[in-house]
Amino acid sequence: MKLIVDHITDETGDIRSFRLVSPDGAALPPYEPGAHVDVTGPTGVMRQYSLCGPLDDVHAYTIAVKKEVASRGGSAALHDAVGVGSALEVGAPRNLFALHGEASGHLLFGAGIGVTPLLSMAYRLTAQGQQFTLHYFARAREYAAFADLLDAPPFAGNVRFHYGVQGQEMAHYLQACLDAADPQAHVYTCGPAPFMDAVVACAALSRPEEAIHLEHFQAATPATASTGGDGAFEVKLASSGQVLQIPVGIPIVDVLSKAGICIDTSCREGICGTCVVPLLEGEPDHRDNCLSKKEKAANDQICTCVSRARSGMLVLDL
Repeated sequence: MKLIVDHITDETGDIRSFRLVSPDGAALPPYEPGAHVDVTGPTGVMRQYSLCGPLDDVHAYTIAVKKEVASRGGSAALHDAVGVGSALEVGAPRNLFALHGEASGHLLFGAGIGVTPLLSMAYRLTAQGQQFTLHYFARAREYAAFADLLDAPPFAGNVRFHYGVQGQEMAHYLQACLDAADPQAHVYTCGPAPFMDAVVACAALSRPEEAIHLEHFQAATPATASTGGDGAFEVKLASSGQVLQIPVGIPIVDVLSKAGICIDTSCREGICGTCVVPLLEGEPDHRDNCLSKKEKAANDQICTCVSRARSGMLVLDL
């Protein structure tokens, strides 16, 4: 979609929100809380951003972008070269971070720009009158995007701010938040990787894996497999029996493309889930951050932009 920037707000010194609308004012495709979209900026760089506007604002998508010091042309371009009236290419919403429909309660843990998908969850949970608490960690209030919004009705009673918590104190604060909540409540977290790791580690002491949900917005460095490593392997297409050679260092999705099998891709870092395909046989070396541990253990799908093989051949349902 080509969407127009309708409004820009400086949420903090380095976080800016953008309200995007259709040129003809039409309603945009609906989405569920936790969804994100691909946004291509003026430099042609595509990045994923969580949708964080009110869910009843059906004519607009709202995203928030932190200007990264080491920006590779994504966030810097949106901050420096985009203004009201600018056109941006925006993909359809996708969701790998949905609210669990049967949870008795919800604990949301956000840090920095990671609050954005949690804000959309807060909108939905508030509207439905569901039990939830949003714990928002930031260096100080001036670094907390949407702080004024979250500190006012209807959110205020369900939001707790935690400012200036140092790394060595984090586990203590997180454990206190978890201990004060319903032990059956599901946990959702988004933010820098060390923060999410700490939330997951603390939550795992009292909750099963399926009750802990996280959203990656930056790819982690994958570990090399203990068997298979980065070596070459084969991929077989179940529909035709064709066997393709996957050389060292070449993604599965690129070899498929050269063979005329086009798989949609977006992030190419294993975080968006666009290129996941069904796997029928073989042992994959999962290197993505979009499949859950349970999904990876099932070994019935593979993220073709980053993952490889532990076995000599993978049979794809293509």
